[in-house]
Amino acid sequence: MIEHPAIATVIQLAVAPVFLLAGVGAILNVMTQRLSRVIDRARALEDLLEAGEGPEETARHQRELAALSRRMRLVNGAITCCAAAALTVCTVVALLFLGDLLALGLGVPIAVLFVTTMALLIAGLSLLLLEISVAMGSVRFRTELLMNDARRAEAAAAAKAPPAATLRKDAC
Repeated sequence: MIEHPAIATVIQLAVAPVFLLAGVGAILNVMTQRLSRVIDRARALEDLLEAGEGPEETARHQRELAALSRRMRLVNGAITCCAAAALTVCTVVALLFLGDLLALGLGVPIAVLFVTTMALLIAGLSLLLLEISVAMGSVRFRTELLMNDARRAEAAAAAKAPPAATLRKDAC
């Protein structure tokens, strides 16, 4: 039977992994939201492709779909790594209690699992950073298109405006 001071110590030891588990849960929430947005955009692009726009728009949509496909793979990998990290954290907490309850020396397996958790988190967060990089590359491409449209609008407005010299004569 576990004595009260011993169980209190085990609970104290389990608090840090439980907080880590809460953090991993929050990260997983962010990742699943990103995946959801990527899937929604891919479906919208597929609808646009089926509608049969012009060849320039079709090529642009196909390039964006390729980037979205890569983003989906990266986010799925990140989610897998972080979910596995959450499972290893849960295993660490369970082994902390079982080791104390059954008086087993589980220090080494617990340490190995904790290091494994950190490795999985590093992998998951690295994949998330790669996904963000791919997303930003797509945004830069779209920004270039918008900047060209803005420049065209400025040129059209300048062509319609009277020359500056004419304005000065009228002001006198």
